Amino acid sequence: MSQLGVGIIGAGIMGRVHAEILADHPATRVVAVTSRTRASAEKLAGDHGARVHPDPAALVADPDVDIVVVATPDHLHAAMVCAAAEAGKNVLVEKPFTTDPAEADQAVAAVRRAGVKAMTLYNHRWVPAYAQAQARIAAGDIGRPRLAYARKNDTRHVPTRMIPWAEGTTCAWFLSSHDIDLVCWMFDDEVETVYASAVDGVLRGLGVDTPDAIQAQCRFRGGGVATFESCWTYPDTFPTMTDSFVEIVGERGVIHLDRKCEQIEIATEDAYQYPRNLLVRTVHGVPAGAVRDAIWHLVDAIRHDREPLVTLESSRHVTAVLTAVHRSIASGRPEVV
Repeated sequence: MSQLGVGIIGAGIMGRVHAEILADHPATRVVAVTSRTRASAEKLAGDHGARVHPDPAALVADPDVDIVVVATPDHLHAAMVCAAAEAGKNVLVEKPFTTDPAEADQAVAAVRRAGVKAMTLYNHRWVPAYAQAQARIAAGDIGRPRLAYARKNDTRHVPTRMIPWAEGTTCAWFLSSHDIDLVCWMFDDEVETVYASAVDGVLRGLGVDTPDAIQAQCRFRGGGVATFESCWTYPDTFPTMTDSFVEIVGERGVIHLDRKCEQIEIATEDAYQYPRNLLVRTVHGVPAGAVRDAIWHLVDAIRHDREPLVTLESSRHVTAVLTAVHRSIASGRPEVV
């Protein structure tokens, strides 16, 4: 099997995850890395026998790179996607797709002009329970979905220690982007209007200039409604880094999806924990989980010339919804998506 060369932009947490997963795919190999921090790029490249490029422009110009992975902070995604597409490279971009609808339009246009494959890593569509729920809804088992509530809340560890660029984003961009993609997919519909509010104080008191929590009420074109809640000020003593729950209420039934505890609880003398394993895990030394399945899905879409499950147009809609969320917080009024 001929291998596709992978270039990774960003050597942080997700850049390392992408590299490990793509190194394990028989049809891909990591050939190039670039990052704002030279030392982290050299470490990641060294782990996979790849070369280091001084900047993204050099990486996308590398003739050995067939797939560009964009694992940078949120606000940098659009320019990287455009550059990769214009160089004729396939693209896998971390969520959210972009943080501006106009930039999203430019990125979609660049990808479509180039005729390459591109996908945002909305990996939750590959969590088995979420995929099963979507299939049951599509089959009509609970009737037409009319109401949704999606909560994704993190501990303070995430904005204060895990990601150094928390001030450049919000909990809604970082967390609710996943849930908005999921609920739109399950509703098979798009959001029309948004009314949102934010609270702050805890994180700014810790020196991180970003809201503590955001809640958005959304109305869909088909008349359904959903609430999206995100927060990242849970105390670090909470037994899991992320408290995640989704409820879908249909005309004839309801589905609850609770990911607080992912089938394992561990108590030691130091802590009581619910370790995460559905998204990223290693089983007998092999990468597994929803993130791996989503990434491999794009590789197979490239190899077999198929459109990915997560379209750029649907990702662009998530960006538009979140942009309206932040406009509503600023205006104090409902906003049209």
